[in-house]
Amino acid sequence: MQIVSSAEQAISSIRPGTRIFVQGGAATPLRLLDALYEKKESFHDCELIHIHLEGNIPHGKKDFYKSFRTTSLFVGENVRKSLDYHYNDYLPCFLSEIPDLFRKNIRPLDVALIHVSPPDEHGLCSLGTSVDVARAACDSAKLIIAQINKQMPRVHGDGLLHKDHIHFAIEIDEPLHEARSSTSSDIEKKIGFFVASLIEDGSTIQTGIGRIPNAVLSELKDHKNLGVHTEVFSDALLPLIEKGIINNSQKVVYPGRTVSSFIIGTKKLYDFIDDNLMFANLDVSFVNNPHIIGKNPKVVAINSAVEVDLTGQICADSIGTKIISGVGGQIDYMRGAVLSKNGKPVIALPSRTASGRSKIVSILAPGAGVVTTRAHAHYIVTEYGIADLYGKTLGERAKVLISIAHPDDRESLSKAWHERIHQHS
Repeated sequence: MQIVSSAEQAISSIRPGTRIFVQGGAATPLRLLDALYEKKESFHDCELIHIHLEGNIPHGKKDFYKSFRTTSLFVGENVRKSLDYHYNDYLPCFLSEIPDLFRKNIRPLDVALIHVSPPDEHGLCSLGTSVDVARAACDSAKLIIAQINKQMPRVHGDGLLHKDHIHFAIEIDEPLHEARSSTSSDIEKKIGFFVASLIEDGSTIQTGIGRIPNAVLSELKDHKNLGVHTEVFSDALLPLIEKGIINNSQKVVYPGRTVSSFIIGTKKLYDFIDDNLMFANLDVSFVNNPHIIGKNPKVVAINSAVEVDLTGQICADSIGTKIISGVGGQIDYMRGAVLSKNGKPVIALPSRTASGRSKIVSILAPGAGVVTTRAHAHYIVTEYGIADLYGKTLGERAKVLISIAHPDDRESLSKAWHERIHQHS
């Protein structure tokens, strides 16, 4: 590893026409990205490929596209507005399968820009908060450029990378990006209550980040012996870990340890996971493998949706034709929970959007993506209750889904369903 004095010097060996992986989440290497933008005239026909990035990134600046195209494997909020399917495009792929894009040279990598902890006494740096697809990128890229940050936690698992594997690096001492969740609304608290009622003692849980997952976790204070095997977690898990409610004692995969693929939250969380053997941050091809997930008992996979139609089709990545997120790991965990003994795949969502439109719909919006098929759908939860779709016919599904829609939408949904039936009679 060659330590250089500036980010501009670190990226100077990148050549035009290369594909560049950028580590994401709280580990987004913003110093290196800033240097690319500042030196954009030196590049042409380059591609940046990444999952969600955090912080102030240059993707929305039109002059950036003269030198760089971007491929998002998951569309974060700061990329969403600039998505044009030409300069800034989206590649749909199950999160569990993204590492194979790199390892099998389907999207071969020339360069990886990463953000790591300082090397320990054995020369090992840590990919810290974001192992996810970054491990595969580091294994596949010909040139690795790092920003080494004293404030990046050293996280155990698959993210350890020997310093000799890194070609060029800069040293920094800067806080990581922090993500703070706002307080859950009364509606979200009701959803949390219903979802928590599906979680038994000894369950292994998977949940994302945000107000509904936080509402679910806040309802688990009287549970016992919970485990965690999840692609991402944040601060909301900490109270349950500190109280021993989450102890991972019933898990089969990594018993006694909280398993994740990436971590995003506050400095309190980053300090807690630093050199903490209770946590294993692992390659997402392992963490999100449905067969691995299914080895744990009573897996409750909790995910969300944009809308659900009356047959159980679940759109989670778009509003109509507009991509707003990605396939992510939803189907990985929906399927993994089914493979788990007494597992439960759950989709939790408010009955209505902020503007008052029903999220339980007669048919999906034109162009909406079906992330989870009607055959994969099991539990759908709103603030009005739980609809268990498994083993139900389309007519039975429509009836139970209408029962958990907003009361003011139920009559119109029933009418739309009957009109749909008569179209085929």
